[in-house]
Amino acid sequence: MTMSSPSTPTETAARCRAIIEGVAPEVDCGRFPIKRVVGERVVVEADVFTDGHDAVRCVLLHRYQPPNTIANTIDSGAWTETEMAPLVNDRWSASFVVDQLGRYEYTLVAWTDRFATWRRELERRIDAADILIALQVGAGLLEAAARRASTADAVQLKQFANKLSAAPNAATGREAALDANLSALAARYAERGFATRYERQLAVIVDPPLARFGAWYEFFPRSTTVQPDQPAAARHGTFRDAEARLPYVAQMGFDIVYLPPIHPIGRARRKGQNNALLAGPHDTGSPWAIGAVEGGHRAIHPELGTLDDFQRLLLKARELRLEVAIDIAFQCAPDHPYVKQHPDWFRVRPDGTVQYAENPPKQYQDIYPFDFETEAWQPLCRELTDVVLYWAEQGVRVFRVDNPHTKPFFLWQQLIAEVKARYPASIFLSEAFTRPKVMHRLAKAGFTQSYTYFTWRNSQYELREYFTELSQDSGREYFRPNVWPNTPDILPEYLQHGGRAAFMTRVTLAATLAATYGIYGPAFELMEHRPREPGSEEYLDSEKYQLRQWDLQRADSLAPFIQRLNRIRREHPALQSDWRLQFLPIDNEQLIAYAKTTDDLQDIIVVIANLDPYHAHFGWVELPLATWDVDPERAYRMDDLLGGGSYLWQGTRNYVRLDPQGVTAHVFALRSSVRTEHQFDYFT
Repeated sequence: MTMSSPSTPTETAARCRAIIEGVAPEVDCGRFPIKRVVGERVVVEADVFTDGHDAVRCVLLHRYQPPNTIANTIDSGAWTETEMAPLVNDRWSASFVVDQLGRYEYTLVAWTDRFATWRRELERRIDAADILIALQVGAGLLEAAARRASTADAVQLKQFANKLSAAPNAATGREAALDANLSALAARYAERGFATRYERQLAVIVDPPLARFGAWYEFFPRSTTVQPDQPAAARHGTFRDAEARLPYVAQMGFDIVYLPPIHPIGRARRKGQNNALLAGPHDTGSPWAIGAVEGGHRAIHPELGTLDDFQRLLLKARELRLEVAIDIAFQCAPDHPYVKQHPDWFRVRPDGTVQYAENPPKQYQDIYPFDFETEAWQPLCRELTDVVLYWAEQGVRVFRVDNPHTKPFFLWQQLIAEVKARYPASIFLSEAFTRPKVMHRLAKAGFTQSYTYFTWRNSQYELREYFTELSQDSGREYFRPNVWPNTPDILPEYLQHGGRAAFMTRVTLAATLAATYGIYGPAFELMEHRPREPGSEEYLDSEKYQLRQWDLQRADSLAPFIQRLNRIRREHPALQSDWRLQFLPIDNEQLIAYAKTTDDLQDIIVVIANLDPYHAHFGWVELPLATWDVDPERAYRMDDLLGGGSYLWQGTRNYVRLDPQGVTAHVFALRSSVRTEHQFDYFT
């Protein structure tokens, strides 16, 4: 058998001796970008080495890519160069700050540095005659560097070369050769003719800070009327009613108001209350059954108001420092205009009827999914992209996308890229409660944030394992979690049976474990807990199928508690990112303890929660004081930001007790003598 010879490298490639491997961060060999927000630092590491004993140098190249431009080659555009520093075991590191929305690119260049190698060897030489010969070699290297240098620097390099070649003795020449100014000057004009450039050009998508830290509040505009004395048919809320609800949401400290679909609702096969197959004359149907004679995905439900009313809502929200998120649900009611205009966008069953959505045994007779395997897939995808662009043109910058995992990945990759090229501040939240790899692929495809499994993680072990994965695994480079204790679709069993304590615990965990979280209200703060039937996660009298009246002034509302949580989040930078989450040992499985800190340790938050909504529990928690630069021999203060009061602790191990009849969690700010300069006004 004859074996083929490996391909022979070109002469240039063969002489590029530096090796670049193990670059991080890098997602799927550079196929997908990492994510950051404006002002964050990108730390890049790589294994860089060469054969033999020559000194190696490497630099990080990075540049901003303006929207709507594409770099066709790695040499296009202006690169900023940052010297990389050695760590251990041939690992190198450098960083850069992303200070503009949009896209950045980065790559690496490395080479063997002859002057640095020569200088390092000179330091070890002891024989005078040997040193004098080495000085002549060094002078030659400096003469070569002078030919690459600017005029002023060339003069200095030649002067140094003369000092080395004309040195009266080894000691004098050696001293001149080891001059720190000479090292810096020579490094500036190193020979890079055979430098190795990393074969990939990696990307960073830079989002607004709201993509990393924020609190979402979902409500149905149609249930915002404040006229409960009117008959059922007259209670449909409007955008004006929703506008009046905004100060309530802002006062609780939320950042984003999320509205379920605002489009006309189909009448054909409309669902009744509690998902009944037959709707009554006054039943409003599900907002996710989009489209009717009044229009489709670019239209507004006439009972909500007009486009002008919607834009007024956007303006009012921004006056209150709120962003409005709308729902993008790519599906149709049977009477959506698309069904008649583009029948080839839908799948037809053997009996000639259009295939409705189903997830056996669940059936959604009021919803037609698109068929992305149609021959007309290109105009279909173009239209769906234009739908999102239309709402972006109206001023929307935040989009919650319904069931994106039931549409092709390529659609989202193209759609999100096009929208963000025009509107770089856009945020896309993926509502995909599905398999982990599918959720991660959607994040890679461009989704800014992702729903998570938090809703079903209740035990200490489950929470520790899951949030360690979210905050520490490599997926954090592109997968940003957005955690919700409830949604209109999901009333977890924990909330059905745990009473007030369960709601307090879950919102505390959501607000402190993750930098971004959301609640479906007013169902959450009013502790709606009745399932449609035993074993179901569907709400009884679900707002998805009918109008609801909510008494926001109820004395037992959790709104003040949530307001305090959100104020704590805004006042404490440690709670505004995910990556510095650290779980703490505690000797009771019904308690969970964790900490979040800032990089400079000027803000240290410790959260301890009782996961049992029925019984009091106590335990001993261990704090890593040495890691936090806190003297364990001296007392330090733990201010309870949530429940009030302060505790003096000493040492690494301390006692806690939490009773669900009171506040179910401590949110402590650690105060020690070493950081008395960092004060917070907790309860203004």
